[in-house]
Amino acid sequence: MLTPAGHEAAPAPPPGTGVVGVCHGTLGELYQGPLRAGPDPEIALVSFPVGLRTWTTFTPGAVPPGPSPLGERSATAARLFLEHYGRTLPPGRWSTRSELRVGVGMASSTADIVATLRCLFRLFGLPYDDDVVVRVLARIERSDSVFLDEFALHLSGRHRVVRRLGTGIGFHTAYLTEPGTVDTAAVTGLLLAHYRRHGPEYEQCLADLLKGFASGDPAAVARAATTSAALSQRVLPKATFAPLLERRERFGADGVFVAHTGSLVGYLFRRRPDAALARDLRAFFRSLGHQCSFVPGGYG
Repeated sequence: MLTPAGHEAAPAPPPGTGVVGVCHGTLGELYQGPLRAGPDPEIALVSFPVGLRTWTTFTPGAVPPGPSPLGERSATAARLFLEHYGRTLPPGRWSTRSELRVGVGMASSTADIVATLRCLFRLFGLPYDDDVVVRVLARIERSDSVFLDEFALHLSGRHRVVRRLGTGIGFHTAYLTEPGTVDTAAVTGLLLAHYRRHGPEYEQCLADLLKGFASGDPAAVARAATTSAALSQRVLPKATFAPLLERRERFGADGVFVAHTGSLVGYLFRRRPDAALARDLRAFFRSLGHQCSFVPGGYG
């Protein structure tokens, strides 16, 4: 499971020394829906942090081998950072590495941006500033809350943290990735109409989730995550959700989670599956035509 990381300022490095920025990704969300019921819903997320990461490195003085490996959004983030602080990037080389798959619900784009910004904070010996990160993200894309090292209820479009939820909850997961991707921008209107129709159900789901976090009860969090996933199934259905939900009790899983606008589906376990259960889960997922992956999520 993730360990909260500090992002304290560091002295500017000597030439030729690589400076690294790191950011974790997500396994979709434990909740995605309206912040509250009403005719004009705002999309709120409680992302599910996972111990899979992306790294961005800048090595001052190193000769770039060719075009920068930074993606367009990360390059824009770097430019905005430099403009904000009135700094100039020294000669050097960028490099990147990531364990996050693109377009499936792992927050890979936001994680790339945050890792780049964290690299720049360290490069210039500046104190890490969440507010600067949020302002940069707001000029580029909707974002998950991966810039925080804890769970949070977050408004993705407004880039506002509604409530920090701490690091007391953690799970073990078994998950699969369905084929295809979802264009979040293209389905936003569909989602908002769905939220208006089912506002009270979402409101109760979110209340149950927040109560679970407040009391440190992972079973309650898992139940609410399952409800959120089931509500999502009504608007952006996943082919494997129903068979996973049907067999949840058989496998002793505490809940089912999804990437609401992605392609991840999986089980939440408070305890790590033993060898026999892991074998059964692999066989079941294989019968559905998918590989089973195991990874811890959250904290705690």
